Parts: sequence; structure tokens; C-alpha cells
Amino acid sequence: MNLEGVLEGLLFIQGDEGITLENICNILEITIDEAKELLLKLKKNYEETNRGLRIRYLGNAFKLTTKEEHRLYYQKLLTDEENNGLSPAALEVLAIIAYNEPITRAEIDEIRGLASDYTIRKLLAKGLIKEVGKSTMPGRPNLYGTTHEFLDYFGLATKEDLPKIDFESKEIENEQELFTSIYKEDEKRLEKV
Repeated sequence: MNLEGVLEGLLFIQGDEGITLENICNILEITIDEAKELLLKLKKNYEETNRGLRIRYLGNAFKLTTKEEHRLYYQKLLTDEENNGLSPAALEVLAIIAYNEPITRAEIDEIRGLASDYTIRKLLAKGLIKEVGKSTMPGRPNLYGTTHEFLDYFGLATKEDLPKIDFESKEIENEQELFTSIYKEDEKRLEKV
């Protein structure tokens, strides 16, 4: 098995959260020295001039990041008018964050049922969300919240101006519909007897 490729995939999947040396050892079932050697080998590959990513050690975790020398191009992408709108996925993630902040990436993924790494990175780059702290959950993942730019973008004075969503009444309504439909089925069965 190509452990270097597996490690690259792990770094990609972990995104902004990064992965600790201990996690690498546990997942790949290797020693700390083997993990360090593997990281150094992969890091050296990323240092080639034809690569756009690099491995950095930030906040007690290893992360894939873009190269600083390419920053000008990334800024052009983000300020390009064609790429400046919000996709349906971005709007969905933004709504989840706005109504549940502070929230971790894993919690966002759980609500959506999809990975949100890329979308979160775009929203961070656009300044619509920001890291507002660290969770107390294992691994201390980042907590995300909305920014003043978010409020400006949607023409809101404060977060209290967000439309109200009554989650509880919809849940009760669904429960009643389920109860009613089951009850009707039982009545039909009794009529046949």
C-alpha cells in the first residue's frame, strides 16, 4: 500500500482541521518515526515548484495549504465578478452557520449530509464567515460564525433580523401526520376483518 498517497488523502479530507501526528500513527498503524519520515517525504514532494500546495504544521496539526507565492492568483479568483456569487451549496452552509453558530465543520457536514470543506474555505475567503474559537470536543475543531460582511451582504442590521424558522412546529406537524396515517391504516385493516 502506498502510505504516502494515503497520507495525502488524509490531509485533504481533514482540510482546515488538520491531522495530528498521533492520528497519523493510529490510522496508518505506524510508529512516530515512520510518520515523521512519511510527512517529510510528502512535504519534500510539495516543495517542488510545479506544485500548488504545501504541508504546514499549524495549531498542533499538519495541514495542506496553498503556497504563499501564488496568493495573487487566488485573490484574482475570489475578486472575479463571475466567481463572486454564492452557489446553492454556499447559501446552504451559510444558513446552517447563521442559525447554529458557533458550529464546527463536522456539525455542518452532519446537518447537510455532505462534506463542506471546500465551501467553508470559499466562505472564509469571501469574509462571510470566520473562525470564532475552538470547540471543547476531542481534537478541538474550529468553531465558525458569521461576520459583519455577512450582514452587509444580505442587508441585515443584526443577526436578529434573520427570518425566524419554527423548527418545533414542523416536527410536531410531521409527527401528527405520521400518527394520522398509521391510524388510518389500522382503521382500514379493521374494516377488512
